[in-house]
Amino acid sequence: MSDDYQGPLSRFTILDLTRVRSGPTAVRHLADWGANVIKVEAPAAVDKSKGMGGSRTGPDYQNIHRNKRSLSLNLKEAEGLEIFKKLVADADVVVENYRPDVKVRLGVSYESLKSVNPGIIVASISGFGQDGPYAKRPGFDQIAQGMGGLMSITGLPGQGPVRVGIPIADLTAGNYTTIAILIALLEREASGEGQWVHTSLLEAMIAMLDFQGARWLVAGEVAPQAGNNHPTSIPTGVFKTRDGHMNIAAAGDIMWDRLCDVLDAPDIHDHPDYATGAARSDNRNAVNTEIEKYTVQKTSAEWIEEMTEAGVPCGPIYSIDEMFADPQVEHVNMKHPVHHADLGEMKLLGQAINLSRYQPRTGMPTPNSGEHTEEVLEGIGFDAAAIEDLRQRGII
Repeated sequence: MSDDYQGPLSRFTILDLTRVRSGPTAVRHLADWGANVIKVEAPAAVDKSKGMGGSRTGPDYQNIHRNKRSLSLNLKEAEGLEIFKKLVADADVVVENYRPDVKVRLGVSYESLKSVNPGIIVASISGFGQDGPYAKRPGFDQIAQGMGGLMSITGLPGQGPVRVGIPIADLTAGNYTTIAILIALLEREASGEGQWVHTSLLEAMIAMLDFQGARWLVAGEVAPQAGNNHPTSIPTGVFKTRDGHMNIAAAGDIMWDRLCDVLDAPDIHDHPDYATGAARSDNRNAVNTEIEKYTVQKTSAEWIEEMTEAGVPCGPIYSIDEMFADPQVEHVNMKHPVHHADLGEMKLLGQAINLSRYQPRTGMPTPNSGEHTEEVLEGIGFDAAAIEDLRQRGII
């Protein structure tokens, strides 16, 4: 390994064939907690994925591919595939996010690899599923947001479809894949066998609809756009203040009572149109308008202090720079320090998971393409002359 970090996943070796975001998101979790991750990349002369995921030295690429080593290897050459299978023999997991047919053509499907290592776990992410009428379509986050129903419930009422401001289908598919890998590793301890685990951007997006999807399945309700208002918990939403906006979440009778008390608004509290949760739901726009007549009288900071004291859930609405300057954000330390040989000291996004006996790995920056090729190949028995021969013939 290129650092001496020992974490909860250090006993596992991951072969990373992923690109762009969904697959790298899954692998990053494993890498951050110590897994020995080898990123397998095509040699520059045959790499058709250049530019996918942005500039290698850019913030996005540096953030998502940290804590791994890079091996240059041409899987389209028979000798390159044989080298990959040598790595598979001692690996625990292969992760890929090709279109479903590509891994079969390359010879890196679960069916192809389990004969090399019966304990291998192959994790796959596709756009729409491994089979079915859309299986061979290229999948991208925004396409999944639209097909998964999310864009129909995002944005202001009547605004038309709106995408979420982050690649949520990619990120969610990656997170689900990490969960699937960990489940398969745990199951392997009992069975001794590996297996194929897979999800898709579409499946992950639909799963993330959660109660909005359940509203249709259980009650036949098609959720509309609700803008900044919570679709079912009322009043919960964005309210203007003297100097901007803030979030208030005062659903339920107890929170409603507290909110009216801190606003000093008995006229709202005692109004029959707002007397019950059902009434407030039926008259959501009206009750929000009444609340806002009070919130515009003070600054966001003043209301947040008073409402917090009264036990009313509320908070500021930050820009990204303001968020990172918040004292609670500073306290939970969502900055991941790393030193890059060319880019110098930088901070990347930290891990949202906290373990009492481990800290996440922070010592390895995103590698240059093929940076660890010699190191990895020497580890499976290749000497310097053999490695140079592979390079001259375009295998690495």
